[in-house]
Amino acid sequence: MSTIAAVATALGEGGIAIVRVSGPKAGAILKDVFRPIGGRKAIKSHRFMYGHCLDEDGRVIDECMAVFMKGPRSYTREDVAEIHCHGGRMAASLVLKRITDLGAVAAQRGEFTRRAFENGRIDLSEAEAVMNVISAGSEAGLRASVRALEGGASSFIGACRRRLTDLLSRIEASDDFPEEIDEDVLKEDVIRDAEDMMDKLLSRADEKRIKAVVDGVSVVLCGRPNVGKSSLMNAILGRERAIVTEIPGTTRDILTETIEMDGVRVTLSDTAGLRSTPDQIERLGVERAVRARQDADIILMVIDASVPLTEEDLSMLAERDSRTLVLLNKTDALCDEIKSARVGEDVRVSALRGDGLDELVQLIRSRVMAFEPEGDILLTERHTRCAREAAKHLNRAVEALRQGAPADVAAVDLWDARRTLGEITGEDATEAVIDAVFSNFCVGK
Repeated sequence: MSTIAAVATALGEGGIAIVRVSGPKAGAILKDVFRPIGGRKAIKSHRFMYGHCLDEDGRVIDECMAVFMKGPRSYTREDVAEIHCHGGRMAASLVLKRITDLGAVAAQRGEFTRRAFENGRIDLSEAEAVMNVISAGSEAGLRASVRALEGGASSFIGACRRRLTDLLSRIEASDDFPEEIDEDVLKEDVIRDAEDMMDKLLSRADEKRIKAVVDGVSVVLCGRPNVGKSSLMNAILGRERAIVTEIPGTTRDILTETIEMDGVRVTLSDTAGLRSTPDQIERLGVERAVRARQDADIILMVIDASVPLTEEDLSMLAERDSRTLVLLNKTDALCDEIKSARVGEDVRVSALRGDGLDELVQLIRSRVMAFEPEGDILLTERHTRCAREAAKHLNRAVEALRQGAPADVAAVDLWDARRTLGEITGEDATEAVIDAVFSNFCVGK
């Protein structure tokens, strides 16, 4: 087994850079490159030491801290050494060069984590969670990634595989001892367990909830020109972000801002006013507004409450769905027609005076939080694809049994479901799949 090394921190200027070494020569290399203050002291495992990194001529490269971690009590379960030097390209690159001159080879993408996987410290889904933690763009995404890193997804998948193993063992036993096992009872048990697992798999592979955690929730303001969309966006953000004028059609493109609500990333978009127009630029903005509304997770449909409902208002209201919150804005100048009307389950606000804005923000927050899953979810496209494929196999097994097929026929799909779930944790993943997973990692992790 080779000894690998890499800079584990991001390139560029910073307070600290970490050079990581893993493999059988890690301890010997650390002794050659690092001198503790006060002379040659014995390097003890899992103890940080202060000293200097030296080049081949004994000259100081940098003042640093170092630690040696004797395997298997390390990230890779191999001997691991880390040198924490000053940040910036030069110090870390010179330390890394000295280490490779002493026999280490440059680590490939994800090679440290791959060794942790191959040495049994983590499974493949936990390895992927490492990169999810690094790339998390919101508190909710980080929370979900940390749960996956701590084995949340692995525990669930492992439990499903054990249930499938138990069912398959009972089916095999029924073939060997048919007089002792009632096949009708066995079929009922298989159907019940398969349907339960199928529901749980599909729940954890819910695309909308995964998108909300990973990418955030999209909230789009839409409505006719000059109904107060930009003013409401500024009010929700608590600052002047969108240009507000009395001229209809001021907003001609999508204006987007990102905020967080209880740890969930929210993309708030102000769109062009929806109307027919001869202006080519404004017409393009209207087309983009229509697409943004179609793709939104939450729609804030803004109606001008200071004037009677128009044909455009009625057309929009006819198209609203469960994603839509109807906002009656300009209630400080409420017209008689709107005063006594109820436009769906509307929310009445005044961006000018601030009336109803706190209630609006809380309502948006409650809608946003409904997207965050209560339990663990499968965060990567690979995991959700495998979960859905396993659910299909389970469904085929159930359909076969309901149509009167013997239990051993359903066992074929149960085996396929078990194998597909094993691809998530790596127990049944091909080398090509494993290579693809770690090719997405950064060097040094």
